Amino acid sequence: MNSNAELLRQLKIDKSHKEGQDGGRGSGGRTVLVAAAVVVAVVLAGAAGWFFLTHRSVEVRTATAVAPSAGSEAGAVLQATGYVTARRQATVSAQITGTLVEVLIEEGDRVKKGQVLARLEDNALRASLDSARANAAAAHASVAQTQAQLTQALRDADRQEALVGRGLVSRQLAEQTRTQATTYRAQLNTARRQADAADAQVGVGQVNLDYTVVRAPFDGVITDKAAQVGEIVSPLSAGGGFTRTGVGTIVDMDSLEIDVDVNEAYIGRVQPDMPAEAVLDAYPDWRIPAHVIAIVPAADRGKATVKVRVALEQKDARIVPDMGVRVSFLDRRAPVQADAPKGVLVPAAAIVRRQDRDVVYLVAEGKAVRHDVRAAPTSSGDVRLVSEGLAAGDTVIVSPPADLADGAAVRTDTTTSP
Repeated sequence: MNSNAELLRQLKIDKSHKEGQDGGRGSGGRTVLVAAAVVVAVVLAGAAGWFFLTHRSVEVRTATAVAPSAGSEAGAVLQATGYVTARRQATVSAQITGTLVEVLIEEGDRVKKGQVLARLEDNALRASLDSARANAAAAHASVAQTQAQLTQALRDADRQEALVGRGLVSRQLAEQTRTQATTYRAQLNTARRQADAADAQVGVGQVNLDYTVVRAPFDGVITDKAAQVGEIVSPLSAGGGFTRTGVGTIVDMDSLEIDVDVNEAYIGRVQPDMPAEAVLDAYPDWRIPAHVIAIVPAADRGKATVKVRVALEQKDARIVPDMGVRVSFLDRRAPVQADAPKGVLVPAAAIVRRQDRDVVYLVAEGKAVRHDVRAAPTSSGDVRLVSEGLAAGDTVIVSPPADLADGAAVRTDTTTSP
């Protein structure tokens, strides 16, 4: 029995020893967890710093690469951008307030001078004109009546004078007859003036009625239809938003020209009647001969530019107002090349040397993308020709920072054209 009891005591688990071992393992586990958390925090901090440094947006100035035109490298002394404008255009409206009952135009319609564009409701004005015509007819009838009375009075006066000479009637009766004729003569003059006034009222009524018909002031194309049947039009704005001030806009396509803003630092290169060449943004391969009309003698203080008017020497239906256009001002003494040089034009400051190579940085989806390019050794002013590595329309960074990395996030400040 004693031996069995001794064996049972040996089989018991010493709880104090187990608890001590568990405590040791728990302390060591916590130490490992703390160390792992510190390592993770350091890694995350480093990753966050790397992400911030590599994804921090850099503010840059950009320009758009453009295709050169024939002679632009050899003969161009300056290039500028602008817009096609119409020197003759008008928003046509009625001269009186009224309700539209007919609109005969749509956008794109060609119209001739005097063509009817719209009509206003004219019932009241037509009735007023009919009334004026009736009054004029009555006035003319009164003139005819007074004229007949005067004629009769003059005959009576002549007969009375003859009878006085024979002594058959008194002198007083003859004088009364002559006075009656004079009275009719005065009444006739009054009736004629009243008839003239009635005719003038007819003219006024006719003019007012004509105001209900809106006509084209010159030949052109409808570029905007501003009102519909049932709307009220007025030459003056009512201020409530329910009254139209115009029926449509007409543009004389023969009056199209180009307005460009030239930096005032280069305006000395432009002269009146100077030859030029225009390239529309919509048709980059179409070169249009042009020349300078005038240099507007006023500068824009905010943009530091001077406006230059350029005439298009070729008219075409593809040219429409507000189109973007690039103008090359040509040197009269320089020969014009037959074909345009291959490549695109970019600001000279956009091309930088990296690792003994010419490179540019494009902007794509908010990031800087490095491109190796081949640039012409010479430049035209502040513009250089890139023969390989770029395409027209690419957005390049002007004067990229020396530490700008490929793939760095950028944000654009301003975009210009070379």
